[in-house]
Amino acid sequence: MKAMGTDPRILSLAAEVAISPEQNVPVILLKLKEIINNTPFGSSELKKVKQDIYCYDLIRYCLLVLSQDCSRIQGGWTTISQLTQILSHCCVGLEPGEDAEEFYNELLPSAAENFLVLGRQLQTCFINAAKGEEKDALLHFFEIVTDSLFWLLGGHVQLIQNVLRSDHFLHLLQTDNVQVGSTVMTMLQNILQISSGDLLRIEGKTLHSILNEVVFKLLSTPSPVIRSTATRLLLLMAESHQEILILLRLSACYKGLRSLLNKQEPGTEFSQELRHLIGLLSPKVYQEVEEQKLHQAACLIQAYWKGFQTRKRLKKLPSAVITLQRSFRSKRTKMLLKLSRQKEEEDRRLQLQLQRQRAMRLSRELRLSMLEIVHPGQVEKHNREIEEKSALIIQKHWRGYRERKNFCQQRPSLVEYKAAVTLQRAALKFLAKCRKKKKLFAPWQGLRELTDACRVELKQQVDDYIRRHPGSEVSGVINRELHSQAQERLQHYFMGRALEERAQQHREALTARINTNIEQLMKAPSLKEAEGKEPELFLSRSRPVAAKAKQAHLNTLKHIQAPWWKKLGEEARDEIDIPKDELSIELGTLFIGGTKPP
Repeated sequence: MKAMGTDPRILSLAAEVAISPEQNVPVILLKLKEIINNTPFGSSELKKVKQDIYCYDLIRYCLLVLSQDCSRIQGGWTTISQLTQILSHCCVGLEPGEDAEEFYNELLPSAAENFLVLGRQLQTCFINAAKGEEKDALLHFFEIVTDSLFWLLGGHVQLIQNVLRSDHFLHLLQTDNVQVGSTVMTMLQNILQISSGDLLRIEGKTLHSILNEVVFKLLSTPSPVIRSTATRLLLLMAESHQEILILLRLSACYKGLRSLLNKQEPGTEFSQELRHLIGLLSPKVYQEVEEQKLHQAACLIQAYWKGFQTRKRLKKLPSAVITLQRSFRSKRTKMLLKLSRQKEEEDRRLQLQLQRQRAMRLSRELRLSMLEIVHPGQVEKHNREIEEKSALIIQKHWRGYRERKNFCQQRPSLVEYKAAVTLQRAALKFLAKCRKKKKLFAPWQGLRELTDACRVELKQQVDDYIRRHPGSEVSGVINRELHSQAQERLQHYFMGRALEERAQQHREALTARINTNIEQLMKAPSLKEAEGKEPELFLSRSRPVAAKAKQAHLNTLKHIQAPWWKKLGEEARDEIDIPKDELSIELGTLFIGGTKPP
């Protein structure tokens, strides 16, 4: 697509290239140099000129000319070197627009590769040249090509990796000529100063080849110029990248490099760089480099971890905001509910206060009306009766409230106590059954009769034991004293045991009595339903006992009347069979505490 407002010089030049024969095209393209030089550097006009040159495919014509054989081009290496300058200046600072992908992925790598091929051709011609003037001219053209390549790489840094990976560049570096090798290493040094990170992005084999060639030129070349350039280049690599320094320090390929560098005769120009390089290869510096590398690794790990934590918090941020909103809304709802309840309480309190005031007013009006009706001599008596009734009502309500409160407080403890007693009773009953079964099924069989042989053997064992463990001899007086003391202690123990058993029986009787009273009290009728003499019946000690006996007797009758399959696995009981009618005849006239009247 042709640009609008094209420079007439570019337009005429493109037309001339289109109609001219192939052998005249390189000379015509040299006119681009004059157009570029006459345009102010860095101006928008220069950018417009470069865009016009690209739009009319003049850059591709330059690439096609550079890819041809130099012997067929009019003007030879002079024309080719000038075309490389034109091509590099046109590509740097150019904005391709819509064809950016084609420009960056195809045209620029092709231009850099053509520059390297031209460099190799110039290197071969320079080595094969016999005359000194021809060599100087070829060296000058080689420097122009390398400068053009460096200018192109400075404008497009992404091409550095392509150049470093190229076999042509490695061949240029491996030359034995002093002038060519110095120029190539200087260009490599300038390239690394622009972007040293691309050196580590190339393959390991290529990196080793470059390092080997630089180290070889430093140690084997007698020329001080090559050695100085190689020293600066190796120092730049080691200072820029710790990986290369570690490689030079630990790799088996470069073992003994520091000792060889110490043997080098220090020159006047690069002795300082050489000492600096030797210092970098020392163990102390290597340890510092390792520590710095570990520090950088720790910083990188921390950065990744902090980034992970930050991303994790950002992911959780919506849920956290939702949770915060939910908690805020619930808290606000609770506060509003609390405020509404407080308002309702205040309204209720005001209503109660108004009702009390109204009731007091009515009672005072009623008292005044009663005072008007009652005879003056009966007023004091009437007031006294009213006060007594009021006091009785207040006392009744207060006592009822107090008793209900005490009963509610004691009821859980009574229920827990009853449950504990029930569990203890069941456990004791189970243990008693177990003991009874052991006595029934495992009676004592008595001791087995000893034979004379067993008696002799036992006597021999006792004598052996006494012989091995002789005891201290004690007199008869001491034995009698010990026997009397043991008898006294045994008598004291049996006397205390009898007292303790009687106390235990008394405690168990009191506990059973309390349990019975509690059960009867829990089942007692309310005060409203009780008759006049019913509360007094609880003061008798025989009433709870009679009630408990009746309850036990009823349970026994139910057990006897139950079907046989319900009694399987139970022990036989020797209870007296008493009919229920006889029991009602004997105890029917007694009041059983805890039962409500029909």
